Order: sequence, then structure tokens, then C-alpha cells
Amino acid sequence: MVSTVTTTTVSTVTTVVMAGSLFLVAVVVLLILLVQKELIAVNEGPRARVLVRALNIAIAPLLMAFGISMAVKVLQVLRILG
Repeated sequence: MVSTVTTTTVSTVTTVVMAGSLFLVAVVVLLILLVQKELIAVNEGPRARVLVRALNIAIAPLLMAFGISMAVKVLQVLRILG
């Protein structure tokens, strides 16, 4: 019984830590892509426009994931406070 509880606890903690680190990596990648987009957007050539469109393809899902994650965090705080 104790072995099962310990194994389950370790598994849960590992999953939570991995999800947190995955979110951190996603946020860092999103920030890097946004900075790259702004740096490329300064140039007004046709190649720059193509690169900006390509970056938008990568940025859009990361922004949606970031928004959903922040909404979940805010709801968690409101439930704790409310």
C-alpha cells in the first residue's frame, strides 16, 4: 500500500514539474519568436514579409496556448480567493 502511494505521488509530482517546465519553454520560445518578428518587420523587402508570415504561423498557436494557460491560472487564483 505504501509503495503504491509513494509511486503515485512521485509520478504526479514529476508530471506537474514537466508540465511547468514545458510551459516555461513555450513562453521563452514565444518571446524569442515575437522579438524576431519585430526585428524582421523593420525591413520592408518581400523576403521580410515572407519571414514575418512564417513566424506568424508559429506564433499563433503559442499565443493561444499562452492565453489558455493564463486563463486557467487566473481562474485558479479566483477560486482560491473567492
